[in-house]
Amino acid sequence: MAILRLSQLLLLPTLLVLSISCTASASSSAPENFVSCLLSHSLPSHPIGPAIYTPNNASYSSVLQSYIRNLRFNESYTRKPYLIITALHVSHVQQAILCAQKHNLQMKIRSGGHDYEGVSYVAEVPFFILDLFNLRTINVDIKTETAWVQAGATLGEVYYRIYEKSKVHGFPAGVCPTVGVGGHFSGGGYGNMMRKYGLSVDNIVDAQIVDVHGRLLDRKSMGEDLFWAITGGGGASFGVVIAYKINLVRVPETVTVFRVIRTLEQNATDIVYRWQYVANKLDNDLFIRLTMDVVNVTGSQTGEKTLRATFNALFLGDSARLLSVMNKSFPELGLERSDCQEMSWVESTLFWTSFANGTAPEALLSRVPQVLTHLKRKSDYVKQPIPKAGLKWIIQKMIELQTPMLTFNPYGGRMAEIAASAKPFPHRAGNLWKVQYATNWDASGSEAAEKYIDLTRKLFEYMTPFVSKNPREAFFNYKDLDIGINHNDKGSYFEGRVFGVKYFKENFDKLVLIKTKVDPGNFFRNEQSIPTLPY
Repeated sequence: MAILRLSQLLLLPTLLVLSISCTASASSSAPENFVSCLLSHSLPSHPIGPAIYTPNNASYSSVLQSYIRNLRFNESYTRKPYLIITALHVSHVQQAILCAQKHNLQMKIRSGGHDYEGVSYVAEVPFFILDLFNLRTINVDIKTETAWVQAGATLGEVYYRIYEKSKVHGFPAGVCPTVGVGGHFSGGGYGNMMRKYGLSVDNIVDAQIVDVHGRLLDRKSMGEDLFWAITGGGGASFGVVIAYKINLVRVPETVTVFRVIRTLEQNATDIVYRWQYVANKLDNDLFIRLTMDVVNVTGSQTGEKTLRATFNALFLGDSARLLSVMNKSFPELGLERSDCQEMSWVESTLFWTSFANGTAPEALLSRVPQVLTHLKRKSDYVKQPIPKAGLKWIIQKMIELQTPMLTFNPYGGRMAEIAASAKPFPHRAGNLWKVQYATNWDASGSEAAEKYIDLTRKLFEYMTPFVSKNPREAFFNYKDLDIGINHNDKGSYFEGRVFGVKYFKENFDKLVLIKTKVDPGNFFRNEQSIPTLPY
């Protein structure tokens, strides 16, 4: 079994701690001393040398860039890491943590590189990257309906390995197959089965983490508080998550998907208005995501713009039952049998990623994103339907801005049944849907970035009357540095609270207590990490 058992590694942290002083030096040591520390404490059975990439290494740039999923952070002026450690073994993670503390270096932890603000691979201070993409083993056990998944695996790989073993099992996680497990799971990632089964973290039963002392811990040895924190509160504030044990969920042999598009000329405003009232109340087997963007009016010679509303759906059942549900609950969409496609669950994951029909499931194993661009994302939560007049006003503002898109992800179902305190992710009952603001652009450079980020912020401001308040809630995995930055100095707690209550609401205080207990020196830190108590 490739995923390490605790008994295999119990002695490693003890040996490392005995040989490495964990007290940070008064001033930052040279990177060369950090490398020497890593090499001198490398285990003969698992040498760390082949995992170290410095700027002098010919492969350094390709290793750095291969998991940059937002080109906004791949500019010539973007600060680069001192080095990259592409951990090949858990001992490399342990060595990185202990040597980094000794030499006072900031560590960024990257599993898939999909952090919207580049927080897993960019910093304003000297730093190195601990890259987990080699730790990608997945062990599926259909008999127990569980799987151990290492943090460097991708969601696509998880789905494919489940598919290899069973056609009636799946897992409720995201719809982008190149997203890394580590960040997605630990931050409360969701997918199109969340109304049926909740979030990814609602289906995690164990984990392995290396803590600030270099110890490899499982759920029993880390304790329930830390396990709670890393299942929705973000793993990177508390340690380095090596793997998660997940409960697989049952899916039917046949599921149904559809993608229906309506423009303003096709009554999109009224259909979107109605979607608000039904999407969170539909059969729990049905998830209908709504995306709105601005396109040219068909046939227009003057570049006239209109709004396009796209309804993407997954239904855990056949098309006959889906049509029955839709005709009863949402006839305004005008769904027809010809709009529906029946397929296996694994094929539905390809449909949702916009692969061509008939694409083989092996496409899920690719780590090359279908789209790689510059981007900005923001989030909101909606608790009351938007009045029709307000909806028309937002649509008009979108047409004026042209580029930013809105995506509405419906809640209800299982999401409304789980207590807000069950996991750090607090956005449960009372939320109708989550909003994602999305802007993509091709041009490089800071001027283009400022232009498109400003457009995104304007749409965000226009939505203010229609979204949650006090706090204006946000989704942690849609990282957004606009809502606050932690500089990790004397004011860390108060800076962290600004964005922390938006992401975690009342759960923020518990996360701070756990952080203070397990990492009192705040070694595991980034621009939006959980702070320690100020005393």
